[in-house]
Amino acid sequence: VYETPVLLQQVQTLSELVTVKYVLQKVEIMDSPPDSTLGKFVQDDNRVLLLAQGIVKAGIDLKKIKPADVTISGQTISIRLPTPQITDAYLDDTQTKVIERKTGFLRALDKDLEQTTRQNAVDDIRRAARENGILNDANELARLELRTFFEQAGFEQVEFR
Repeated sequence: VYETPVLLQQVQTLSELVTVKYVLQKVEIMDSPPDSTLGKFVQDDNRVLLLAQGIVKAGIDLKKIKPADVTISGQTISIRLPTPQITDAYLDDTQTKVIERKTGFLRALDKDLEQTTRQNAVDDIRRAARENGILNDANELARLELRTFFEQAGFEQVEFR
């Protein structure tokens, strides 16, 4: 076992207020039929059946707030928040499992089929999170967190536009 150094490639400042995380599961099935006309009669499909567990995070990007978005009047602060966005979507590799992998009769192993299935699962999980209201939840929770922050900073009233 060789000990190799860890190299720092980039340091970035983060201004994302990630307020919500969804954990979703999805069964993803991908078939790859034979390409040739003769193969369709003689060969079987390559197939991957994947049980995917994905994580989707959402929040707001505080860097998008401009001075014109904030108004202070006495003990009242009024702020226009940027629209919430999905900040990250990925599969939890410890919980994602290939249930079935089949290489068709007289077919070569399709090395990219599992990777394509995983990418489709991430896309489907991201879409499902959006349809289930992750952006609305992110917006509500960001307002709650910022309201608490501003009240602790001494403002008596916090308004969101």
